[in-house]
Amino acid sequence: MWEFVNFYFIPGLVLGCIYALGALGISLTFGILRFANFAHGEIMMLGAYFTFTIMGLTGWHPLVAALPSMALAALLMLYLDRQFFRPFRDSPTIMLVIASFGLMLMIRSAVWVFYGTQSKPLLRGFQRPTQYLDGAIQFPDKHLWIFLTTIVIMLAIWYLLTRTKIGKAMRAVSDSPELAKLTGIPVETVIRATWIVAACSAVAAGVLLAIDSQLDSLMGFKMLLPMFASAILGGIGRPFGAVLGGLVIGVAEELSAYPWIGVEPLLNPAYKTGMAFAIMVVMLIWRPSGLFKGRVF
Repeated sequence: MWEFVNFYFIPGLVLGCIYALGALGISLTFGILRFANFAHGEIMMLGAYFTFTIMGLTGWHPLVAALPSMALAALLMLYLDRQFFRPFRDSPTIMLVIASFGLMLMIRSAVWVFYGTQSKPLLRGFQRPTQYLDGAIQFPDKHLWIFLTTIVIMLAIWYLLTRTKIGKAMRAVSDSPELAKLTGIPVETVIRATWIVAACSAVAAGVLLAIDSQLDSLMGFKMLLPMFASAILGGIGRPFGAVLGGLVIGVAEELSAYPWIGVEPLLNPAYKTGMAFAIMVVMLIWRPSGLFKGRVF
């Protein structure tokens, strides 16, 4: 039993936390701006590289260095929105999608130029697992950081969306942009706030992924499909649904490699990402609005 918990369930929760933070930004931008932002994964990756640079300059812990990285990523997204997305705001959705795809390739190429293509560790050295319950449960401290950081960010976003004026405006625009305009809500301000929240959550996801594994210029692209699957599972435009979707898909991916029958893994670990795709396809067929009844376009 404890082998199942230590080597499958807890890693699934860790992966689910990372998916949840990434899917949250995707769900917000899709719900408010009405398009799939394919550059979201690259912002996630770029934020992790920003953190790597700040750590090299200051020697800070990655979770501390992530804070100025979030500010840099938010400023960058506001600039990119002005240059790449605002001109197409009233255009067909496909033009925004293509713009985000082109932006994804540009960001990745810029990272290759400045940082190279080799993977880099964000945390150096080997972390021994910490034992709990007389050694029954074991996991490294970095997993505890990931859990706690995810909880803090989720609570902060919950407070923003439910207790602040701008958060309530974001929910109103997500429900009906036309009605929000008629009631005097500054939609452009809401859009800027959305980009800031999405950028910060993406950087958090990228840093936590780099802490759990390592820096990789393709890390954002590899996470893109599971994050979209998480957002669809929870319901497009439902941030807290995306959180639940991320946790479900993260755990499902890890449990798919558990030897449920015999001693061999049920699914080869190399194909775990296929589980996210399968869940996404089933959800689109069975319940396109997701678990939390999000938007269907």
